[in-house]
Amino acid sequence: MTNRKSNVKQEAVNLIEVIQSILWALLGVQKSKNHKRDFTKGKASHYIIVGVIMTIVFVMVLLGAVQLALQYLT
Repeated sequence: MTNRKSNVKQEAVNLIEVIQSILWALLGVQKSKNHKRDFTKGKASHYIIVGVIMTIVFVMVLLGAVQLALQYLT
């Protein structure tokens, strides 16, 4: 009995593709092809880690922008 998974070469999703997928997810759009690739070839832990990091960076940028705006308004 042969294992089908060993016969099919699955390329892992690289870091750039993970970052692109997270960015598109933050915008709320994603190509169907990339969506399928993420769920078949990607690891959930990679997407969770990169997503948390990018969310923290996004919040920090927003806080910085608010602080900058408050400095100019006062």
